[in-house]
Amino acid sequence: MIEGPLGLIFGGGRNAIAETVEAFRENPEKAAARDAARDIATLSQFAAEFRAARASRFDRIVDGINRLPRPALAMGTLGLFVAAMADPVWFAARMQGIALIPEPLWWLMGAIVSFYFGARHQAKGQEFQRSIAETLARTPEVLRNTRALAALSAGATSLGQDAPGTGPNPALDDWRAGQGG
Repeated sequence: MIEGPLGLIFGGGRNAIAETVEAFRENPEKAAARDAARDIATLSQFAAEFRAARASRFDRIVDGINRLPRPALAMGTLGLFVAAMADPVWFAARMQGIALIPEPLWWLMGAIVSFYFGARHQAKGQEFQRSIAETLARTPEVLRNTRALAALSAGATSLGQDAPGTGPNPALDDWRAGQGG
């Protein structure tokens, strides 16, 4: 009598209750499996991209050129300071030439530099914000731990114990009595 209705609901390897619930709510196990498969596929794609040897000399040259702008700008700026100190007249003549550059060209250069470095700056800024948030999230735990350690230390000192957090130790007391202290 019980086998008939239960066989109707759970028969044939099916679970009608689970199937009905899954119509309204995502199955967490299947979602986790899909997420894991997607993560594995993404990491495999990245690994394949970076594992592939650069086949052409052109790729290696372009990679090298892409790494030059930041160090070149930094070294160039330091070079300007050195040039201004080494030969001020030569430096002033060069700066007079720069003063003749039209304003729209400065705007164009500013836009190019902003877009080139802006993405990196934004990514680093967001990474910094994330690290600050993680640090702030750990602050209450660190404060609790610090207070607990201070309480243990204060308790151990007031009781004259050797190690923080230990209670009365009859065996240690007997040993000390046997040692004459």
